[in-house]
Amino acid sequence: MKKFDFYKCNETNMLVEIFKESDNDNSDCLKGMELVEVKNADSTVEKHVPYIEEIDEGYFVSVGKETKHPMTEGHYIEFIELTVDERKYRHYLLPTDEPVAKFFVEKGKQVSAREYCNLHGLWYGN
Repeated sequence: MKKFDFYKCNETNMLVEIFKESDNDNSDCLKGMELVEVKNADSTVEKHVPYIEEIDEGYFVSVGKETKHPMTEGHYIEFIELTVDERKYRHYLLPTDEPVAKFFVEKGKQVSAREYCNLHGLWYGN
C-alpha cells in the first residue's frame, strides 16, 4: 500500500484513501477491496483527464479539455484534487455542478491533478 492510493469496496462502492504507507499489502484491513488504478490518456481527446490552467490566484482545473465531462445523477465527477509541490487540495462536486474547480493556492514547481469519476474511476493529469 502506498500513500494516497485509493481502494474501492466492490460490494458498497465505498472509497478509502491510504494516508500512511504499509509494507504489508496483504492486510486484512482492506479485505474485499481492490486498488483503484490511476488512468491517463491524451488530455485533448479524453474527457476524464484533468486539465490544469495557471491563473493569477492559483490554478483552475477542468475535467476534459475540449469537451467537459458530463455531470448527471448517474455519471459525474465526485472530486477534483490538485497537488502543488506535495501539498494536496481537494474540491468535492455534486452531479449538478460543472466539472471544474478553482484552487486559490500558492503556485509551485510540480503541479498535477487527479479526479474521480463515479463510473470510470481515478484519472491523472499534469
